[in-house]
Amino acid sequence: VQLQASGGGLVQAGGSLKLSCTSSGRTSSGYATGWFRQAPGKEREFVAAISWSGTRTSQADSVKGRFTISRDNAKKTVYLQMNSLKPEDTAVYYCAADVLNRATMDVRQYDYWGQGTLVTVSS
Repeated sequence: VQLQASGGGLVQAGGSLKLSCTSSGRTSSGYATGWFRQAPGKEREFVAAISWSGTRTSQADSVKGRFTISRDNAKKTVYLQMNSLKPEDTAVYYCAADVLNRATMDVRQYDYWGQGTLVTVSS
C-alpha cells in the first residue's frame, strides 16, 4: 500500500483545512486508516482513525468536536476535516494504514505510512 497525504498549508487560528490521504498499490483495500501528527521536538501522536467500512471511528480528546474523519473507498481516499484550528494543531500530519482493520490509536499497529503534510496554524 502506498499512501499520499495532501491538503496541508498555512491557516489562521479558527480556520479550517481538509486533509486527504489517497492510497494505491496492489493491496489497497480492507484496511483501517489513521491520522497522526508530529510537532517539532515532540513524539508522533494519534489524531483520528476509521475502519474500512467507516462504521468505526475514534479521535483523540484534543480534537473531538473539531476534527472529523471520513472515507470514500471508491476514491481510495480518507479525509480529515479540521475546523476551529488552534496554533497547537501545528504539526506534520501523517496518514497510515492498518491491514488488520483495527482502527486503534496505537501507532505500532499501523503498517504503511504516507510522507506527511505540514499544517501551520498562526495565532
